[in-house]
Amino acid sequence: MKMMQKAQRGFTLIELMIVVAIIGILAAVAIPQYQDYVTRSKLVKVNVAVESVKTAVALFGQENAGVSTLTASPWDSLGLASTGPTPTEVADVTMPAAGGAIVATIKGVGAPYNTTTVTYTPNMPVGATSLTWTVTCTLAGNKNMLKVFGCP
Repeated sequence: MKMMQKAQRGFTLIELMIVVAIIGILAAVAIPQYQDYVTRSKLVKVNVAVESVKTAVALFGQENAGVSTLTASPWDSLGLASTGPTPTEVADVTMPAAGGAIVATIKGVGAPYNTTTVTYTPNMPVGATSLTWTVTCTLAGNKNMLKVFGCP
């Protein structure tokens, strides 16, 4: 009877070492995956920051038979604040040239993505009724992560 009580008192050292090893292996796999998930979610926020401007450009194109008449300082024409959209924690959105091209500069995501620019260029010839977007990215960062934007 005394022997059974001794055997049931706790875990052996080898059992504890096995549990610690399993937890270590799981953590080694999970932490990088979690960091990729957080980075990808921040990159998606850049798309969200640009969507209101893309919608305004599309509306302008529909109402004005194309986006070619959009000036280099288009915020008033688009019905947005004259300073442009408010910068978010992950992107500064600008429209530096005439024609409706939107440039989002990534920030606050972490290396190597900070300062990467994503340019959305509208394609809507005069008289057309539909608008398509061409997306280009600077090559700072992981190309697989930048596919969130549709970059090649």
